[in-house]
Order: sequence, then C-alpha cells, then structure tokens
Amino acid sequence: MLARVVDARCRWEVVVAAFDRGMTDGVGAEGGVVHGNQAHGNQTHGNQAHGNQAHGNQAYGGTTHGNIARAGTTQTMSPALLRDWAEASADGLDAARGEINDLNVFPIPDSDTGSNMAYTMRAAADAAAALPLDADIAAVARTLADAAVGAARGNSGIILSQVLVGVADAVEVAAPGELSLSYLASAGLRLAGLAARRAVSEPREGTVLTVISVAAATASAHADDLPGDLVRAVADRAAEALDRTTDQLPELASAGVVDAGARGFLVLLDSLVAVITGVSARRRRYRGSLMGGGRPGHPDDATCSGSSEMDFEVMYLLDGAAGEHIGVLRDELDQIGDAVVIVGDSSSGDGERFSVHVHTSEPGKAVQAGVAAGQMSDIRISCFALDAIRSQVDSAEPPPRYKRAIVAVVKGQGAAALFADAGAAVVRADGGVSTDILAQAIRETDAAHVIVMANGAMTSQDLVSVAADVRSQQRSVVSLPTLSMAQCLAALAVHDPGESADADAYAMAEAAAGARWGSLRRAEGRMMTLAGTCEVGDILGLIGSEVLVIAPDHTEAATALLDLMLATGGEMVTVLAGSEVDDAALDALAEHVRRNYAGIELSVYATGQGDDLIQVGIE
Repeated sequence: MLARVVDARCRWEVVVAAFDRGMTDGVGAEGGVVHGNQAHGNQTHGNQAHGNQAHGNQAYGGTTHGNIARAGTTQTMSPALLRDWAEASADGLDAARGEINDLNVFPIPDSDTGSNMAYTMRAAADAAAALPLDADIAAVARTLADAAVGAARGNSGIILSQVLVGVADAVEVAAPGELSLSYLASAGLRLAGLAARRAVSEPREGTVLTVISVAAATASAHADDLPGDLVRAVADRAAEALDRTTDQLPELASAGVVDAGARGFLVLLDSLVAVITGVSARRRRYRGSLMGGGRPGHPDDATCSGSSEMDFEVMYLLDGAAGEHIGVLRDELDQIGDAVVIVGDSSSGDGERFSVHVHTSEPGKAVQAGVAAGQMSDIRISCFALDAIRSQVDSAEPPPRYKRAIVAVVKGQGAAALFADAGAAVVRADGGVSTDILAQAIRETDAAHVIVMANGAMTSQDLVSVAADVRSQQRSVVSLPTLSMAQCLAALAVHDPGESADADAYAMAEAAAGARWGSLRRAEGRMMTLAGTCEVGDILGLIGSEVLVIAPDHTEAATALLDLMLATGGEMVTVLAGSEVDDAALDALAEHVRRNYAGIELSVYATGQGDDLIQVGIE
C-alpha cells in the first residue's frame, strides 16, 4: 500500500492553506502573545506584523500593508479586514493594559479596566479566527459580537462588547453593495453608541459613551473622505474627546485622569488606522494618579464586609430569560447597586443569552435576582478592596536578579534536556500543564523580561490568564504561542540576550514564524481527511492541523511528509523523534534526504514526546 498524499499539482492551494494554518492555528494571546507567524507589537499573529514586525504582505510602521486603500479608491470591508482589525485591537489593548488599568477611577478604581477590555477583545478575536476561511463578513462580525458578550469581563468589557454588537448590526442591515468602510464606520459607530447607552442603567457623560458619540459623528461628517483620511479623523477627534473627559466627569477631575474605558476605545480606533493605512498612530502615554490601583479611603487591610459602599462586582451569564424578566431584573439590580449593565447576544427567543453586571454591597441578592430570571452560569463575584490590595502587592517585590529568561513548555525527557541545554527554563507538559504551574515557572526565573513559548500545550485564554497573573512593575511577559517544539527550537536558535528585550522577542517570533512544521501521528479512528479516508492504525502526516499524508507505516509516512514539505523549499530539516517512532523510519528518512536533497542539513533529536511520532521543522 502506497502513501496517499494530497496531489501538489492539482490541490496545491490546499497545501498552501495548510501551511498557513499550521503556522497560525495556534492560540491567541493576550498579553504580548505571538501567534503562529503573525507579529503584533511584541506579538506574532499569522502572517501579520504590527509595530516593527512583519505583517505578511502588510507592514505597520510606514511600509506597505497588503491591500490597503490607495488614493482615489474606495475601501470595501471584507472578512479578512475585519479579522485583522480584531487581532490588532486585541494586541493593542494588551499592550496598553497597564496604562489603562492605572487610569481606572470610575465607576470603581479597581485597576482592571485594561485587563477586562484586553480579555474581552481577545476572546472575540480568537472566536473570529476560528471561523472557516470562507466565512462571510456578517458571520465574522456577529461572531466577534457574540463572543465578546459571552466573555465580557467587567463593566468595560460589556461596553466593549456593545461596540462589536453595533458593528455586527451595521453589517447585517447594510444594503447590497453598501458595505464600504465609510458606511461601516458611520453606521457601526452610531449603532455601537446606541447599544452601549441602552446597556447602561445610568449613562454618564465624560465616559467612553461620550467618546463613542464623538467618533460616530466624525465618521458621518467624513463619510466622503478617502479611507485613510476617514479613519485618521475619527481616531484623532476621539483622542481630543478623550482629553476632555477629565473636565466632564467630577471623579476623573479629582484624580486628574482621562476615562479608562474611553482610552481603551481609542485603542480600537488606532488599530483600525493601522490596519487601513499601514501606519500606527502616535499617542502620548496617559498617566494615572492612582498608579497600581486602589480606592481612596480603602486601607491595605480593608475587608469585604458588605458595607454601605458598593464593595463587590457581580457578573453572570443568564439563559432562557424572557424580555419582561430582564426588565424586572434591571430594576431589582438598580435598587441594590449601581453600574448595572445587561446585554444580550444575537440570538432571539428562549435561546438568547444575557451578560449581567452590577456593583453592589449585597452580592447574594444580586445572584438571587438572576436565579429568578433564568438559568445562570459563569458567576463571578470579586471584592474591590481585595483586588486593590492584590494590585499593589507587586510593588513590594524585590528587583529581579536576571535581565531575561525563556520558558519553554515541552513533552518528553529528551526534549526537556534539549531545551534546557539551549538555555530555556523547561516546563514538562506530558500529562498537561496548568496555568498555576506555568505561572510559578515564570516567577522562578527571577527575570525582568520573560519570553514564554507554550508550543501548543495551552489555550490562548490560559496564556492570557497567566500573563495577567505574573506581570508586574518588575516583570514583563511576552508569550510566543508557538504551535510545536520544532518552531520553539528555531526561535531559541536566534535568541540573543545581548539584544534589547523587544528586538530579541521580535527575532525569535520571526524565526518561529519562518519554521514550517509537520508531524506524524497514529490514527485512532476512521475519518475523512484531505488525503482520503484513514483507518485505525494508519500513520498520518500532518502539516499544521491538516492531514495530508496517509501511509501504512512510519517510513512511508515520514518520507512522503518530508517531500511534501520540501516542495516549497528549505535549507535545514529538524526532526524531533518521539518515544514510539521506529528507528528504521529515522534511518530511512536520513537516507532519503541524503539521496534526494543534496545540500540540505538534517538534524535528528530523540525528544521522546508521546503524542507525535515525530515533529518535522523546515527552515
């Protein structure tokens, strides 16, 4: 039986798509995360790059940006453009997380607005990225909105979800041929403002609501401008409105800060500018007067006693609630708290899901009100005083001993030794790895700058959680969610402690992005693949997550996979051998390279992972 391989002549586009997915299907980030072979700031996502990094055919920072609008053209919104904006916004919010947290004084100075917005936007971007490549713009827009509603953290996260709801609504009501950038900017922002104001029980001027209104009005006024001029005008007018929030809201004036949620919204607009024009907007850093968070009048030993102040934040998801029940719930929450926000997703009828948020001194009553309205899930209750204390703990940390460290998550005893020899702090994931274990490993590096490579062993949500948990005034964390140990090894090969932290992270991200990778696995069940139907026990050759080779044994599968991967070129082949691969297959692979690929360097390491028979990296 010969190996079955996707015909490179007839179905080459499938192979190219698989290469792309193999380098980008990984987890999304949060907090300085690099995804596949995209790079955003200190992060890498797909074939894109933001900041000083490569963005496929795009470059942010003054060079070309793929198919951006040129003078005299009309920018039509596309699913890819919307996904790019979502990814850029998620990365931008993560980069500005600390700055936004420090501005957070309204409605409660609990230093979490930046974290909540970053978490919410990353969940939305990841959901959109998981859609099929041929998903239309309506599906992408609605997925962004629904994912944000379901994952929204805090008052700011819920308001952010309503911005995405407004965009999705604008897409769905657009007339045929009307879906231009100018339409989506004006209609989307107008509907976003309406959705956000409806969600809040007591809207206040001088908040993100005001800045959204200014942005919507500006988009309408500049609807006939060129795309680049339009988005720059919207972002710049929003920045001016942000500056005015200090004088519009007494709580902001007394603290001498701008509104934190509005600052986060400006990140979304600046991300759109970068995606459309290819040039990132330059903004001053907005500094807060409550660095590290905390509430005036709340000493470090404060406890959550349920006093007359609103000491708790309560959030939950609610399913199966009728419209009249939601009205009753809002009234009940208004009576026991403030900052009440209730928003629903795009479903209708009994299947609609609502996200509920309230600040209260009686969290039990807030939960009971939800029980009476429908089926509750994902209940979160946090104490503002304790959150403020936790946010200040890191200020007492001693200075780190080392400038930089690399943390690599690996499988196999041989891999642990290999990556340790390469200079990484190793976390074993043979039986899985928890966020607590990874967080502890990062802390134990005792380094000021930590680069994390999870190698596909953790989800983007977990990486976001870890980064938020361990980042402090003394420690920065950048995650490069490489999808394989082969990519991780390529990144480690260019690690240079003598470079600046940003330059080093970028070089490593670029190296990981440039390493194509595949793997061999044993089929555990009968299934359809791009290479045909496989049976139990067949050896599968994958490029990324797509099965492109089916063979009866290790040798045929390994050589067929290598031929397919080298069809697009390569100078160096790295093979990471698992614990169950045949030695004969490795010998045959080495002989195959020697006979058929003169000049290509082959390196084989006995890494001992239990899942992949081998991993193959091509550089």
